[in-house]
Amino acid sequence: MSNSQERIRQMVEKHPVLLFMKGSRRMPQCGFSATVVGILDQYVDDYETVNVLMDQEIREGVKAFANWPTIPQLYVKGEFVGGCDIVKDLDGSGELARLLGAPASAEVKEPKVQFSERAAAALREAMKTEAAPGQALRIEIDPSWQYGMFFDAPSAKDLRLEVAGIQVIMDRPTAKKADGLSIDFTSGPTGEGFKIENPNEPPKVQALAAEALKEMLDAKESLALIDVRTDEEIAAAKIVGSRKLDAAYAAELKALPKDHKLVFYCRSGQRSRAAAEEFLGAGFTKIWNLSGGIQAWAERVDPTLTPR
Repeated sequence: MSNSQERIRQMVEKHPVLLFMKGSRRMPQCGFSATVVGILDQYVDDYETVNVLMDQEIREGVKAFANWPTIPQLYVKGEFVGGCDIVKDLDGSGELARLLGAPASAEVKEPKVQFSERAAAALREAMKTEAAPGQALRIEIDPSWQYGMFFDAPSAKDLRLEVAGIQVIMDRPTAKKADGLSIDFTSGPTGEGFKIENPNEPPKVQALAAEALKEMLDAKESLALIDVRTDEEIAAAKIVGSRKLDAAYAAELKALPKDHKLVFYCRSGQRSRAAAEEFLGAGFTKIWNLSGGIQAWAERVDPTLTPR
């Protein structure tokens, strides 16, 4: 058995519910992965996810391990369940709840949701012109804690509540995240809009401007500056004090206290964002992603660099 196959076997045996996916539970990076996360969130609060985008050997290895060509892949109690379509079918039939050892119609506590007077007035006005008969205000919180509000017809699985005289509906995964949700309506130079505050929302990866990173480095703050680029890119240009993220360094970082400051960067900020989300999912709470990556650093801090 190859090294990657052995690693996969160990993960499958260790975690009762394991999802190989693109992205993390908090930040899925494909629609199929997001769909499976949304389904699992209905039944289990704690399960393990593995971001295959962070490890090419695992990404290819899981396909051979399960003899299944696509990702995501769900394992329950060491047994391969299937991909997105199979998980959806099992959810619809009630079989998934049985596999997970969860009640098929698990009760969810009704969340406390609050609208400000301005928000309630704006929503009532919108209902007059945008809501069809029988529709209610749907609030959605997806696996990456992105919010949606729109008028929709209720489904049998929805939780229904009344807030400031407005009928509100939400699915069970949203209801689990929504207790204490507060919605206001604000106006400013850039226009009007709803402002949502949620005390349940976990820490987020924070955007960090190049100038702000320079201030942190000049002040000699205790932080790990992490480069997720390739060897070729690093050879062309790098930020002094940074280290390449490889398997050994990742293990070293994950042994640090969870409140240690981590700053990630790549060429433009996309790859490093995904890496930062992975560490956020591992429990770290002070994580930044360099906005614009080393390109922004070269343009605004160190013009001597010529990154690729």
